[in-house]
Amino acid sequence: MKIAWRPWLLLVLLAVLAGGGYYAWQQFGGNSLPPGIASGNGRIEAIEIDISTKNAGRIKEILVDEGDFVEKGQVLARMDTEQLESQRAQADAQLKRSLIAIDTARSLVRQREAEREAATAAVAQREAQLDAAERKLARSEQLIKTNATSRQTLDDNRANQQSAKAAVEAAKAQVAATDAAIGAAKAQVVDAEAAVAAAKAAIATIDADIKDSALTAPRTGRVQYRVAQPGEVLSPGGRVLNMVDLGDVYMTFFLPTAQAGRLALGSDVRIVLDAAPQYVIPANVSFVADVAQFTPKTVETTEERQKLMFRVKARIPPELLKKHVQQVKTGLPGVAYVKTSSSAEWPAELAQVVE
Repeated sequence: MKIAWRPWLLLVLLAVLAGGGYYAWQQFGGNSLPPGIASGNGRIEAIEIDISTKNAGRIKEILVDEGDFVEKGQVLARMDTEQLESQRAQADAQLKRSLIAIDTARSLVRQREAEREAATAAVAQREAQLDAAERKLARSEQLIKTNATSRQTLDDNRANQQSAKAAVEAAKAQVAATDAAIGAAKAQVVDAEAAVAAAKAAIATIDADIKDSALTAPRTGRVQYRVAQPGEVLSPGGRVLNMVDLGDVYMTFFLPTAQAGRLALGSDVRIVLDAAPQYVIPANVSFVADVAQFTPKTVETTEERQKLMFRVKARIPPELLKKHVQQVKTGLPGVAYVKTSSSAEWPAELAQVVE
């Protein structure tokens, strides 16, 4: 007896077979993981760094293009420094002027000190003259008692003694004036030295700004974007380039409460990228969020709490990244497999990793 197959019946049979095959694959294939191992979808990410200007200015040149690999300390771009060079020349001139002012002030101090020595010598001379005048006056006062000298001589000697005394006071006043002049001259020295220090500080600031006008890579990595172009004028903090640190690459994925709660920092992770499923990349858990990323408005039942998802970061070892830096690309999607139990064993397809 022959059975007549209807076309629609054949289509139904094929659909059943396809559904059964997909169910079997789900149960025994891609989603079938040993106990103690969980998985989550994610993308390869890296630390992004903005290369920005410190001060406002015009971009003179950009030395790299998007996709270029750069080393730490490499000059990536330069800002125009014409105005800074002019300011530095002005600061250099101010420094020279201040150094000359120090020499002038010190010469003035020496001059005032010499004047003080002369004034001090004049005081000694006037005091000697006063002593002679007082002795002469004393003799005249004794002689007048016996009429051995005239009254006129006594008056003259008394006038000489008063004049000598006034001369001593004037000489001492001159010493005091020279002391004040010395103090003022020394103050000028201090002021000139302060001006030198200020000029040197201004030069150091300008030199720092000139140095900062050469924008360098803070880490080894790859240029991702050119945000600005040569000739553009940027404000302080203006972005010129964006780069990624290829020494700090990780995958971010999400796990439900039950699995995330059993994770420990440093747990083994295996990453399989959609673009290269034949390679298994080793990693370690470097971060587990302490706050759920997907939280219902109210969490009242156990079932709702199980819906909470926690963000996890799996960091790829830097030494492995260094060996394969040319192949490192961010943004690639894939699957992260992580041990939630230290006693769990990796299945055969995840045991062999890239070295």
